[in-house]
Amino acid sequence: MKRLLLAAAMTLTATMTTTSASAFSPAPSPDASPFGPACSAIESSLAGIAEQPVGTAVSEVSELSTLADALEQAGLADKLNSAEELTVFAPTNEAFEAIPQETRDKLMADKQQLTEVLNNHVVEGKNEPADLEDATLTTLGGSELTAKGSGEDLTVNDAKVVCGNVPTKNATVYVIDKVLMPQ
Repeated sequence: MKRLLLAAAMTLTATMTTTSASAFSPAPSPDASPFGPACSAIESSLAGIAEQPVGTAVSEVSELSTLADALEQAGLADKLNSAEELTVFAPTNEAFEAIPQETRDKLMADKQQLTEVLNNHVVEGKNEPADLEDATLTTLGGSELTAKGSGEDLTVNDAKVVCGNVPTKNATVYVIDKVLMPQ
């Protein structure tokens, strides 16, 4: 009988501890929230992508469908999914459309060049907005990106962050309004 009571008490304690921990978890800091004018366009996707790796998460956001197609074409979606911690600067569909059609078609058809361009949008580590204030970042492709600004007013090279600090399982995503071509 003592063993049964002890087991019941241990189960109750574990349940109360788990319940208490989740009920009283601190609220996320304001810095943890996505920000920017384009966030409203992807708001319905945000909750669904938080627990997905970044290669998959990008494919769930219709405003990033061209990027998702390019990642598949270059064979990088699985590589991004299996990476530990990344920051991805994700160009919108409009950013890709700003590239002249002929140039864009050639880029999409050339896997090596496409891979170079896409690697220019990824850096190691999950960078928070404060990490991007006047920072020089080295991409997976070996290029350097210059991040400037502060708070919700950030740029990367000459691209404006239009929705920043979007969490995925293994990356922080900053949606940008231009494609970052390697220098």
